[in-house]
Amino acid sequence: MKSDIHPNYSTCEVTCSCGNTFTTRSTVEKLHIDICSACHPFYTGQMKYVDSAGRVEKFQKKYNWGARNKG
Repeated sequence: MKSDIHPNYSTCEVTCSCGNTFTTRSTVEKLHIDICSACHPFYTGQMKYVDSAGRVEKFQKKYNWGARNKG
């Protein structure tokens, strides 16, 4: 392997939007993520919408979802 061409691989602090923090190893010092294993529905077993731009509401409005369920 050539010397001095590889990035520095050191410990990294990861911060989730839910407030969970943990350390891992990476080429960057700090990472900010949207979802982690502490808040992801697959790992928690709780169903919740992971919606960052109002996509669920836009879909429901587009297909008149509120009026369909009342029928």
